[in-house]
Amino acid sequence: MFTMAFFFDPWTPLVFWISILLIQIMFSQIGWKKWTLFMLPFFITAFGYFWTTLIFAEDQSGPVIWSMGSIEITKIQLDYALSLSFRVLAFSSLSLLFALTTNPVTFILSLMQQLKLSPKIAYGVMVGFQFLPVLKEEFVQIQQAQRLRGFTTEKNGIQRLLNTRRVLIPMLAGAVRKAERAAFAMEARGFTGEKRTSFYHVISIGKVDAILVALFLFVLVLSCTNHLWLG
Repeated sequence: MFTMAFFFDPWTPLVFWISILLIQIMFSQIGWKKWTLFMLPFFITAFGYFWTTLIFAEDQSGPVIWSMGSIEITKIQLDYALSLSFRVLAFSSLSLLFALTTNPVTFILSLMQQLKLSPKIAYGVMVGFQFLPVLKEEFVQIQQAQRLRGFTTEKNGIQRLLNTRRVLIPMLAGAVRKAERAAFAMEARGFTGEKRTSFYHVISIGKVDAILVALFLFVLVLSCTNHLWLG
């Protein structure tokens, strides 16, 4: 992603995005209905970047390739618009591929073992991640409890948004209590935050990891050198 940020031609992010999709097709088992649902906001964002850059681009020099009334679209405007759109799709596809194929607990453990990530940060992130489904379930339970007590949901969207504090405040209080219990439990089990010398679950780097690193480097080089053969 950092490398793609320095290329402003449309072909580089396009080749990168197509390559990521090919890797996803060949090596993952992601359902395409699920992938399309998650990608829908990013498609909308990419389209928004495209037409706003196309119409309101600061640099309007170069040959005009299309005009409608007082609006003239130059080749530079089109290249910038396509570049930003494909960049959004490339970044979001790569992020989604990572999120849908990576076990977060295994990933955190690997960061601790391979990159010596601090246990305070690692276990803090894991505890926070474990709280997400709990908070979601508690949010639903609080809403149902309030309905049983006669609280009705407002039809007005603004009023409904303001009334969410009746759910968020007790949910926040419950989250604080759960966080305290988790902290006491970790301390009772001897957690000090110091670096560990041994692990129950050992995460090692194997041949598959090396192959995937080489594959992604190939995709990166292919994307960055495409202008040599695409003109």
